[in-house]
Amino acid sequence: MNDQEAQKKKSIVNRFGFNIDLNTSAEPNYNVHVFYYPWYGNPEHDGKFLHWNHAIIEHWNKQEALKWPKGMHSPPDNVGANYYPLLGAYSSKDPEVVDIHMQMLRYAGIGVVVVSWYPSGDADNEGLEPDSLVPLLLDAAQKYSLKVALHVEPFKERDDITMREQLKYIISKYGSHPAFYRTSHKNKVNLPLIYIYDSYLIGADKWKNIFTEGGSLSVRGTEFDAIFIGLLVENKHLNHVIASGFDGVYTYFATNGFTYGSTWTNWLQVKKWAESHGLLFIPSVGPGYIDTEIRPWNAMNTRKRLGGKYYSESVQNALAVHPDIISITSFNEWHEGTQIEPAIRKSFLSRSYEDYEPQGPMFYLNATRNWVDTFRRAS
Repeated sequence: MNDQEAQKKKSIVNRFGFNIDLNTSAEPNYNVHVFYYPWYGNPEHDGKFLHWNHAIIEHWNKQEALKWPKGMHSPPDNVGANYYPLLGAYSSKDPEVVDIHMQMLRYAGIGVVVVSWYPSGDADNEGLEPDSLVPLLLDAAQKYSLKVALHVEPFKERDDITMREQLKYIISKYGSHPAFYRTSHKNKVNLPLIYIYDSYLIGADKWKNIFTEGGSLSVRGTEFDAIFIGLLVENKHLNHVIASGFDGVYTYFATNGFTYGSTWTNWLQVKKWAESHGLLFIPSVGPGYIDTEIRPWNAMNTRKRLGGKYYSESVQNALAVHPDIISITSFNEWHEGTQIEPAIRKSFLSRSYEDYEPQGPMFYLNATRNWVDTFRRAS
């Protein structure tokens, strides 16, 4: 490291009071993926707060909605989350923040950053354009020997035609970057792996046009082919995945019992089903779930962290079915309280944030590092 690089590293430490000795970092495990959200903004970098000021979402029942508060959160002290980040109300396009995130991921041994992605112009109205941040994330990931995959969100007018156009765009623009994640499964060798959120919203008749060899818009065997992973929510989606031509399923939600796919006791059955059809099963583990700062009426779906016990049980249930890949929900989905990114103790006026005490801000990165090592040795 030259003097200039050393000084930059020092400035990061001074700014955030945080640093990781990379000499103690684990080797990245490319079979461990984590969902990552690049939608946060602040006035310094973006002219205003984005996502940290998340609106309180009204209940769909008008009578029930009357019982709950309305309005927006007011950062930087009052953010739309039940936990408060160690790095504060940061911007996802701050290069120093992105660099520290990659340090954290490398320290924990996570190999693949799965970035929430919309096409340019189709991102949600409250956040940054994720496509514009992919080059920054790819370069930062490469610096720490990490890889980047994309998590394609339900963009406007998503169907077989528009999806094929976006696949061409993604692979043409990013496919040659050394940090763009590629893997192999069965006879599919060295291909990108792409997660498709809420894939069941599009009929199998549309997906099979792209994902089957005889489809009218097929990418199979072309330069735009990939390993496509659909979301498993309900049991009936298993048939949808087969008919669509997907290469595997993931469960995403960090809420045991919330959906068929996210229920730990179903994972062995799903793994056997996937194996029988030559598909990947990627269970999603998480530290807990709480979103009552943006959905105050949704306490029934809270999954308490229990000092790390919930995360441990989630991971043990995933390891028990011997998957090829495990995904983590999430690195920084702060609104839903699934983050493993470091959080700190903080109080603001009448509210106090949840925290990771008594174990400290690094607890979930350390816990992840421990089980990633177990998964590495078991693979």
